[in-house]
Amino acid sequence: MDLLEYQGKQLFARHGIPVPEGQPARTVDEAVAAAKEIGFPCAVKAQVKIGGRGKAGGIKIANNEDEAREHANAILGMDIKGFTVHELWIEGASQIEAEYYTSIVFDRGAKAPLFMLSTKGGMDIEEVAESDPKAIASLHVDPLIGFQDFHGRRLAFEAGVDADLVRPIGAFLHKLYATFVAEEATLVEVNPLIVTPERDVKALDAKVTLDDSALFRHPDNAQLRDPSAEDPQEQMAKERGLTYVKLDGDIGILGNGAGLVMSTLDVVAQFGGKPANFLYAGGGSKAEAITSAVEVILSNESVKAVLFNIFGGITRCDEVANGLVEAFNQINPQVPFVVRLDGTNDVEGRKILAEASLPNVHTASTMDEAAQKVVELAKGGSA
Repeated sequence: MDLLEYQGKQLFARHGIPVPEGQPARTVDEAVAAAKEIGFPCAVKAQVKIGGRGKAGGIKIANNEDEAREHANAILGMDIKGFTVHELWIEGASQIEAEYYTSIVFDRGAKAPLFMLSTKGGMDIEEVAESDPKAIASLHVDPLIGFQDFHGRRLAFEAGVDADLVRPIGAFLHKLYATFVAEEATLVEVNPLIVTPERDVKALDAKVTLDDSALFRHPDNAQLRDPSAEDPQEQMAKERGLTYVKLDGDIGILGNGAGLVMSTLDVVAQFGGKPANFLYAGGGSKAEAITSAVEVILSNESVKAVLFNIFGGITRCDEVANGLVEAFNQINPQVPFVVRLDGTNDVEGRKILAEASLPNVHTASTMDEAAQKVVELAKGGSA
């Protein structure tokens, strides 16, 4: 679960990480009131779960009440890379002498947290990595040992941090790691981590991703979830117990195993198609689950054709066929379907489909054949 900047900063503050004083606001009047209480100059910052807010005009400095109102009015409702601004964070303006970058991400390959630090903060870290990769110091932290003082010194020295900031930076990184572990995050990122004229360090931004699977242990964090900000198809699937990830293609995909669905995406792509989703209905899916899956897939208006790739083990192919028949009775899909049934009760499943004579439903005996057919249908051809 991704947090908004101000939510991340509030989480940081709970762990003693220094952040500028600020207040959230949902209306122009709330923003002006917050600005007057915090004092001028102050920053009016769009709250969306995407980077590049400053370049898009989503961060402005207000020097008085009129400017605070003007900026809040302009930023609320703004579209930033497809995200609409519904909230603001009003924050006291900071004096900045230097901008650093730091982050912790869980490296699944190494099975350990990966720490990064760079003195080139305030810009896209991808650009830094491409233009000057040596400017980014990194190290893995053994979860059994945890973050130690020498880790902070090593990162600071390798990143080229000024000598007088080695200890303050080390202390900041120590608290950041403690936050990462205590809150069961998969990512914490501060860009920029600022150095003030007094040589203090503060988190001027906060990007935090929490592990969804651990939220039951963190009821306070679970309450931060905003269903209205989530993709509607993914939210619909979650409510129905389906594992669904929306993609940017036009071919709906359903399979009965995560690995099978991943393979199906690859095969569809090999035949020139663009999958619209990853949908794993789960082993042993019953007819009602298949009906729900069809509703979720077709709720995406970009879908031009749908591929069912079922390899029955625990999942019975006749249950899948019955679910598809029921879905057609309830929804009346207007796009073509290609169905490949193989495995447990596949003969019965194909018989059910044949007897139902569903309109615009095509069958295939292999995954390659099914993928080729669905790609042709999505492009407007006849299978």
